Amino acid sequence: MSVTSLLRCTIRLERKHVAAAHLAHRRALSGADAVNALRPFYFAVHPDFFGQYPRERTRVFHEQEVNENSLKRLNGFLDGLQRPGGGSPRPMRLTFYVRETKDGGDDVQPDLLASGFRCVSVTLHSGDVGSAVTSVLRSCGLPAGHAAGSKVGEVTPKRPPPFNRPVKWDKTYYTFTGFRDPEEELQRARRAEPGLISWLRTNEPAATKKLGASLPRRDELSRLKKELCHKFHLSDIRWQRSWGASHRCAQLQSLSRLSQQNPEALVHLQGHTVVFADQSGMNASGHVMLGTVDVHHQWTKLLEQLPGYRSLQQQAGWLEERISLLLGGARVVHAERLRPVQSIAEHYGALSAFHQSLMARRLRLHPRSLQGLSMLLENDRCSPSLHETGHFIIPTSADPPELQRFLQSHAPEARQRTQRQNQLQVEEQAVRGRCRLSLSLRSLSRESSLSCSQVILCCRRLLEQRPPPPMQDLHLHVSRLYSVMQDGDLCVPWDWKS
Repeated sequence: MSVTSLLRCTIRLERKHVAAAHLAHRRALSGADAVNALRPFYFAVHPDFFGQYPRERTRVFHEQEVNENSLKRLNGFLDGLQRPGGGSPRPMRLTFYVRETKDGGDDVQPDLLASGFRCVSVTLHSGDVGSAVTSVLRSCGLPAGHAAGSKVGEVTPKRPPPFNRPVKWDKTYYTFTGFRDPEEELQRARRAEPGLISWLRTNEPAATKKLGASLPRRDELSRLKKELCHKFHLSDIRWQRSWGASHRCAQLQSLSRLSQQNPEALVHLQGHTVVFADQSGMNASGHVMLGTVDVHHQWTKLLEQLPGYRSLQQQAGWLEERISLLLGGARVVHAERLRPVQSIAEHYGALSAFHQSLMARRLRLHPRSLQGLSMLLENDRCSPSLHETGHFIIPTSADPPELQRFLQSHAPEARQRTQRQNQLQVEEQAVRGRCRLSLSLRSLSRESSLSCSQVILCCRRLLEQRPPPPMQDLHLHVSRLYSVMQDGDLCVPWDWKS
């Protein structure tokens, strides 16, 4: 499949919504009305409200992260619909973990997850804010009367996007409504949080028992992964979520069965990294994503399209090189832990639009003035910024002259942060190795959302205070919360109490 054909298939849905008739209705619902209509939705999904479930905090953290990323993307989608003269945003599929609220409909009977939340997928492809808001509310089983009753055709001034900051209500709101204050619940949970030694003594027997039961599954997982990588010359096999060994084994066994039924299809995987993810496709890094809910037919169809995806990846690589030359040697990178997973088609579209903008107004940057620095491109940002790790975060719609001034003025600080981040990464690896050997751990892993400084501080305290043998021969995971995972991994918060 050619690049042109692949792109044509990818953006076909988008073009259906660029008709001029939709422009008159795009702002039928104002920004303030959208916020008001989505209020019950915020109660159900906003990450800040998950703090009122302290006993489930470890399982809830993943759901907080998913909701935070999805809210950012929803913000960009709604902002794009309200932007005067802008094209229709691409169709977007979002995932939210919804908690039950008093606003939920009586006829909704969701299948709750173990953590007490249900997973909801929302597909946005409408041409006006009102329909998008209605789609979100109905997908989550929430009342959509306010959005449906808005005045069609009403044009209001463009307002700043209301979704780029956490919802924070006055204390009197919780007194009046009876809802629990998440900040107070979180503080109460932290005060009641046990010390590390007492928690280990209480939970070590359960962790040891679960670890012993999981050892055969861990061995099977290692064998299957090694066998598939060797047989089809894969670079690696990874997982997007923190699934247990049983879940991962089932996914590898499914891929193994497909290789027996249709070995020709897996030939295209040679040299690729396979990622078991929420949906199938190829991400911006060129990794092949196999959706865990997809059947073999869908996997086979994706594998047959890999030559076209590889061609698209090559074109994206060429655009990255051209952009780097135009921006003083700064590289375009894909920091997946800092942003939602982006498909190769979305990444190519962002690169193409950004490259055309740069070519239209050439920047006067020395070819090597920003060499050694890196940048992330984002569609839903209004202004460039500098991440604490030293990455430039650049909106694809940035004005080139303003972008040049920002890059030049922040380049020294970006170099300092990048150098500091590299030093912290080396220091983290060293201190984790010392900690694992000193405490006789089987492994020592960490939560991807934690910073290097947080992990270093945790490991240094473990080395200084040297907890007793309950941690010996166990798998330790530095996280934000206490938990014993289903395979026996011990999760301890990085800022654990003595």
